[in-house]
Amino acid sequence: MEGNQLFPVFIKLNTIHTVLIGAGPVGLEKLAAILSNSPHAHVTVIAIDVLPELRELASAYERVEIIQKEFSPEDLDDADLVVAATNNVALNQQIRVESDHRNLLVNFADKPDLCNFYLGSIVKKGDLKIAISTNGKSPTIAKRLKEVLNDGLPESLNDTLGNMEALRNTLNGDFAEKVKKLNEVTSILVTEKKVDKVKKNFKWLIWTSIVLSFIIVIAAFWHKEPEFQTYLTQLDPLFYWFLIGGFVFAMIDGAIGMSYGVTSTSFSLAMGVPPASASMGVHLSEILSNGIAGWMHYRFGNVNWKLFRMLLVPGIVGAVVGAYLLSSLEHYNHYTKPIISVYTLILGGVILSKAYKINRKQKNPKGKIKKIGLLGLFGGFIDAVGGGGWGSIVLSSLIAGGRNARFSLGTVKITRFFIALMSSLTFITMLNGAHWEAVAGLVIGSALASPIAARVSNKISVKTIMVSVGVLVVLVSLRSIISFILKEF
Repeated sequence: MEGNQLFPVFIKLNTIHTVLIGAGPVGLEKLAAILSNSPHAHVTVIAIDVLPELRELASAYERVEIIQKEFSPEDLDDADLVVAATNNVALNQQIRVESDHRNLLVNFADKPDLCNFYLGSIVKKGDLKIAISTNGKSPTIAKRLKEVLNDGLPESLNDTLGNMEALRNTLNGDFAEKVKKLNEVTSILVTEKKVDKVKKNFKWLIWTSIVLSFIIVIAAFWHKEPEFQTYLTQLDPLFYWFLIGGFVFAMIDGAIGMSYGVTSTSFSLAMGVPPASASMGVHLSEILSNGIAGWMHYRFGNVNWKLFRMLLVPGIVGAVVGAYLLSSLEHYNHYTKPIISVYTLILGGVILSKAYKINRKQKNPKGKIKKIGLLGLFGGFIDAVGGGGWGSIVLSSLIAGGRNARFSLGTVKITRFFIALMSSLTFITMLNGAHWEAVAGLVIGSALASPIAARVSNKISVKTIMVSVGVLVVLVSLRSIISFILKEF
């Protein structure tokens, strides 16, 4: 018969005993898939060699047991389900024969002919779970479809499920009447969606803001700094260093969602730019780069609009106050520079610590962070004073508080655009001079990287980048601090 003849079922693994044979990379993948979908599953792992990563994963779950030995038929006596993750042909045949004798369902990794059930790709949105099957023909296609559904289904869908359950429990009448009512409520899910006016007009808002902000910035520069005109025709070699730096820092920021401010500020301070001018350069460059990045995330549907509204105003207020205070202390930059270097040193350590926690399973995760306004206010203020930290503080706090990483990243990028715009205008109003070659290099370099970074963010090893960035920031910050101490003493 043609077509997919498989019958899909969802198994309560917490009520049965699963035996996993093999503890190598494939065994690790199978165990991770089982536990991610059923954390309370009762699993016995049998293998001669056990991968350290698998042992570490199993240690986090009370009902997972590892028995380090050769497989024997008796291992299946009390099994209800069998998963084989070995590349031993003879052993696989033995497992299939012994499973058939005991009427057990068994799955073999990359051996569809031996299987009598498959492990499909899973899309999970809270209580909603979708299994994808290609009839064993192409796991790669299943994974790609999983990515499409993960991106296409909104995170709020789980809230909708909760609301539907509450509605169902309040309905009276017979079964047919309940079904009719629920169909009416859910019909919006399959009809053409009405586009929110805020979302529909956002592209005009952000592009208009970009154009107007640069008109204001260039006009202010031209009026307040006659030397700015010469930089348009005679570029200092420093420009090219900051052009390269801006591009690299924006690519890093696009990959991990943070560190553009801290890396750019550390680099600027090391190149002799005063703290206030360094922060102004960073924020000016972030107007265009974050405008483009925000637009890209908007196009990809990576924005939580409620979170956006909660962060925006407090973030702007904090940024303006921070920019005002730092500009007022520009004449004391000899003393503020080491303070900012200490701040970037701390952020470098934070980035390093986060790099080594990426793959660790968080036990007993806390609920979502509630005080979004205070987080935005604090993040905006520290970001303006230190030349960076919005991503490190706000994005990290949102993700650590249990919010979706992709939507948090997109929302933080969009709010960052408006915060960078307002803090930049504050710096321009307050400062009498700036290092325009550094500003121009950061602006152009980061703008060139932004659309690229938004697309490649999922194709780079985040841990490697974060370790490299953390080490670099720590070393540069230490250099600035040590230089200050040697000059003073």
